[in-house]
Amino acid sequence: MFDFKFYKWEKELKDKPFLRQPFGDKWEEYTWGEVGQMARKLASGLKSLGLRERAHIGLISKNCREWIIADLAIMIAGYVSVPFFPSLKGKELAYVMDFGDVDALFVGKIETWDEIKNDLPKDMPLISFPTYKGFSNITKGHQWFDFISKFEPLMEPNVPKLSDLWTIIFTSGTTGNPKGVMLSYLANDMTKVITEDSNPLKINFSGDNDFISFLPLNHIAERVVVEHTCFRFGGTISFVESLETFSKNLQDVQPHVFFAAPRVWTKFQLGILSKFSQKKLDTFLKIPIISGIIKGKLKKALGLSRARSTVSGAAPMQVTQIEWFRKIGVYITNGYGMTENCAICTQVDGRDFGKMDSVGKPQSRVEVKIDNSNGEILMRGPFLMDGYYKRKELTDETLRGGWLHTGDKGFIDEDNYLHITGRVVDSFKTSKGKYIEPLTLEYYFGDIKELEEVCVAGLGMSQPLCLAQLSDIGREMSKEDLTNMLTEKFNEINSGLENYKKMSTLIIVKDKWTEENNAIGPTLKIKRGTIDKMYSSNYESWEEDKRNVIWE
Repeated sequence: MFDFKFYKWEKELKDKPFLRQPFGDKWEEYTWGEVGQMARKLASGLKSLGLRERAHIGLISKNCREWIIADLAIMIAGYVSVPFFPSLKGKELAYVMDFGDVDALFVGKIETWDEIKNDLPKDMPLISFPTYKGFSNITKGHQWFDFISKFEPLMEPNVPKLSDLWTIIFTSGTTGNPKGVMLSYLANDMTKVITEDSNPLKINFSGDNDFISFLPLNHIAERVVVEHTCFRFGGTISFVESLETFSKNLQDVQPHVFFAAPRVWTKFQLGILSKFSQKKLDTFLKIPIISGIIKGKLKKALGLSRARSTVSGAAPMQVTQIEWFRKIGVYITNGYGMTENCAICTQVDGRDFGKMDSVGKPQSRVEVKIDNSNGEILMRGPFLMDGYYKRKELTDETLRGGWLHTGDKGFIDEDNYLHITGRVVDSFKTSKGKYIEPLTLEYYFGDIKELEEVCVAGLGMSQPLCLAQLSDIGREMSKEDLTNMLTEKFNEINSGLENYKKMSTLIIVKDKWTEENNAIGPTLKIKRGTIDKMYSSNYESWEEDKRNVIWE
């Protein structure tokens, strides 16, 4: 049976804060005991809806306290959670709900209710979260507090078997339709061994752990690193009110554990460099007493003064960036994993100075090897998915002989550190018949702070090219100075590359890549297919242009 530690902590930490929600300058707190009662009442409410056994319960909302309570209620009632990215459009949501056989839906802190409401099934039971300022007012369905108040707490909660289905997580679909990853309670339960065996998050086992949750909770990494780590070992989860208040909320919380995608770390770095030039910062950090003061002030300003662990995941992180943060006393643990293995595969500790260009060694109970035929990374361990929902052929293709075929390419060095060189599907062939792995070329641009994001492309062209968008630092420079600097850097990068890898052009694009224009996915990864659609009609003319740096 699944040993759900939430039941332990709701008693032992009954009067301790569990969920903290910001409203302007004020924070509202729910204790472990209060959350337990609300979740149990909500579980009774779900069971009153007359749903089938092991029903699939959808959940669409940005992170907030009700997300956690709803997820708890789904488990307590014995149902299967099917969470969705809160940015899904109506047709996209309708598709995954239909394909995922969703029986009821929680709708919460979203901005798109008017766009999605007409695409939802007319007879679908809905439970809406309280309205948050600046977000949609959802009047349809059962209202959160009214619904909960009708029921008594469910005192005999479901006790799932380890083989039972815990959740179906639909991937963000960077290529094709999203896939529903089925994860069992066994896969969930086994993630505890990472903390018990090596404790990379520096978790306090007596419940003194402060987390902040802002990356999408429907993403496996946030659920494992924040939600279920807190369920299992106790602590407090604070949330972010909005994108605009992110920095303030993080500064208020100063969490013990901070997990973010590389794009967030880039924002932090560029924010510091917009106030200090790199030269001035380097000078301060060389003076012993001042260095300590500067590091302390920077960490407090970032919201990391109490951080026991800082973690990056969801996408590759530049070595130069990891080194840069180390200089200011922030040691970032770099993790590698995916939905299909509960985000558990390899990691390199922030204080491991030897192999910064890797994603680390296999974590506890993990085996990794390389497919000799195509360089694909294969992984196995107790954290693997049961398969893709209603996609047996794809499941059989991805899980072979107990090994997960990750779709990533890489190699294992002599010290057993894993290095990722790109995605199998991202590699493209030039007109000269040479294969390009874009990720390896993109790494060379990592220390150019005038650029915020780069994407190497060029399928069918004679040479690859590089698309880039400027950072705030880059936008402050004159076009002439920036062009001269980037031309010099670009030529320097090319000079060290084999001829077939040399890039023809660096293009500074005019439009920002965002989730709204589908260039960036919900987990902040570039969607290369979208980038190609946006710019491929210009590739030929850009390649023929004699200039090294072109402004779109």
